[in-house]
Amino acid sequence: MGLRSMDSVHTGTEPAVQGTESIELAFANEYWSIFEAIESAETIAISGHTSPDGDALGSTLGLGLALRGRFPRKKITFLLADDAPVPRIYRFLAGSDELVPASRYELKPDLFISVDCPVLERLENAAAVARRSCRIVCFDHHPAREEFAHIAIRRPEAAAASVIIEEFLSFCNIAITPEVANCLFCGLVTDTGRFQYQNTDPESFCVASRLVAAGAEPARISLEVYQSQRIEYLHLESIVMGRIRTVADGKVAYSFARAEDLARCGVSTDECDGLVDLVRSVGGVEVCVFLKGLDDGRVRGNLRSKSAVDISGVAATFNGGGHAAAAGFTFEGSIEDALDAVLPLLTALVRGEASEGDDAAPAA
Repeated sequence: MGLRSMDSVHTGTEPAVQGTESIELAFANEYWSIFEAIESAETIAISGHTSPDGDALGSTLGLGLALRGRFPRKKITFLLADDAPVPRIYRFLAGSDELVPASRYELKPDLFISVDCPVLERLENAAAVARRSCRIVCFDHHPAREEFAHIAIRRPEAAAASVIIEEFLSFCNIAITPEVANCLFCGLVTDTGRFQYQNTDPESFCVASRLVAAGAEPARISLEVYQSQRIEYLHLESIVMGRIRTVADGKVAYSFARAEDLARCGVSTDECDGLVDLVRSVGGVEVCVFLKGLDDGRVRGNLRSKSAVDISGVAATFNGGGHAAAAGFTFEGSIEDALDAVLPLLTALVRGEASEGDDAAPAA
């Protein structure tokens, strides 16, 4: 489905423009069109990608809560793309207890809003909801191979989808309450790695400042997301740390956790998002991969880059997606097979080679 713009008919009910920043002006037509689509819809479903992170959940909840505040009579539902529970570290976010697995949502919504998702397939069960909806809107900061929304705000240079949501809400004069601000700030802080990743830019800090002024609580978010780990998770973390290895002269690092490791430690798969940062922290490493075994026999891979090396193409090789510095994929096979497949690609990347190759066999 190609991008199809809508006619913008501005009425006396249209929102007031807040500010004249160049980014807002560049997307003014799309912002108006999206606002009109929201205004005309009675049923709205909002979803982020499968295996949601802080940005997918923060964007879903932040946008959804803000729209409920502006349009209290509309039926606005927050969806989870898959049937997994909300990751524990994000359950403090307002509205998280209202998230509904998309597989249980039976309506044909007037409007489906996708956040933080570049391809329809990454919406998992929510993709079926999108397909039967009357209209699709997308807010995203990933590049897309093919646009699936009728109206899309797609800014790969934005640090997080939450950044785009905040700017849309401000542009449309939709109130950002403290609860909304907390959700969006959580998305921004997690996608920038606490403002440490390469995607952190002046816009990130401007948006962060506005969100804190609106009531976001950086200390609480830091406590809930980064400083409230269960001891069972820390035991798993020690296992992953003990398995870290490097190849390609120390420029590529990897580690893994098997499904049985998670079961033995008593850790659920939704708790494991932060484990890739352990692997990323190795000195001298340019790119890394963390692999997590799933109960269904597949492997979930998380890729990170600490340099100018773009790892998004490696994720795309396995039908995954993401950014130059952070991407993910799902692999059909064992952890050993996944390592055999991905390490040569990462090695070739850091060596600037067009062909695949590796100088070390992975240690399982």
